[in-house]
Amino acid sequence: MKQYRDDFHLPTGHYLLSHSVGRVLKSAAEDFHQQFMVPWQQQNQEPWQQWLSGIDRFTSALASLLHTDARLFCPQTNLSSGLTKWTMSLPESGIRKVRVLMSEQDFPSMGFALQNALDNIEIVYIPEAMNMHDLSVWQQYIDEQIDWVFVSHVYSNSGQQAPVADIISLANQYGCRSIIDIAQSLSVLPINLSEWGADCVIGSCVKWSCGGPGAGFIWVNEDVLPYCEPKDVGWFSHQNPFEFDIHHFALSESALRFWGGTPSVAPYIYAGHSLGYFAELGIEQVRAYNFALLSELQAALPEFYRSPTAQSACSGTAILHFGSRHEAVMEQLKRAGIAVDNRRYGIRVSPHIYNSQEDIAQLVQVINES
Repeated sequence: MKQYRDDFHLPTGHYLLSHSVGRVLKSAAEDFHQQFMVPWQQQNQEPWQQWLSGIDRFTSALASLLHTDARLFCPQTNLSSGLTKWTMSLPESGIRKVRVLMSEQDFPSMGFALQNALDNIEIVYIPEAMNMHDLSVWQQYIDEQIDWVFVSHVYSNSGQQAPVADIISLANQYGCRSIIDIAQSLSVLPINLSEWGADCVIGSCVKWSCGGPGAGFIWVNEDVLPYCEPKDVGWFSHQNPFEFDIHHFALSESALRFWGGTPSVAPYIYAGHSLGYFAELGIEQVRAYNFALLSELQAALPEFYRSPTAQSACSGTAILHFGSRHEAVMEQLKRAGIAVDNRRYGIRVSPHIYNSQEDIAQLVQVINES
């Protein structure tokens, strides 16, 4: 859509890599200057009050996007950090063996974090070839022997969307905790955390949210939060960070108990501006436009389309594979200035609100001429 396309810095060529790094808003630099630099440059006092208001903007924007309470969010450098902190905080951690279910399709860093978070942990993997959109697959693996269920809302290499709400409901039947990764779905798929009712949700803003790296977060269910006792704490985990009494420590009543020591603020000030943009725009509109472009691509190249085509099953990303021509097609796309990437199941193509029908048409033309 042209009115949104003009809001972003777009390079020469055709950029279809929003599943990796979203494009920057033209208004981002001035907003960052006003919110971060000006208090530091021009005020004759420490700028923490103004900087921390930027954190409030960040969590408030997330709350608006994800239909929940801002106090249930805590900034994290990345998903791995948030996942590690949460798993170590739980009452059962370190007391008994924990069995975790996850897919071999999950982002490897999530597996690394879980493998090393606790001394007594066993990971049960759903084989990579399984269809993660199919609830019956989850029904095969979730039972009374599983303690935690880790789910990626979107599987980045296959373009499959997991039926998160149904999986959480199934996990609840067996008393399993649910952990949801929304890194690949935030700001492109509608999400309602209040309706999901997961135990923990982790995400970041570098992809579809166009918020740059470093602005990750953790969300903790309000019913679970009081039982979480983080081990990696600092003065910003305190209910009153500016109390400055070394003999008294009380965990924040909000999810900020997971924050730790002196925080980074710049990434969250930057990302808060972008999150606010998408919250105002409305994710339903983003998804409708994204799916329309995906449908055009699928209709033009059905024999090469490897990701799901139904709106309820597909992510924001199309996966294309060209058999013996695959590497040659990838090289031709690169030469034509069409930015995509190549992973295990094929070329990944992610149209966002700033892309156009021309971007898709050029992609199709180059592929057909390769």
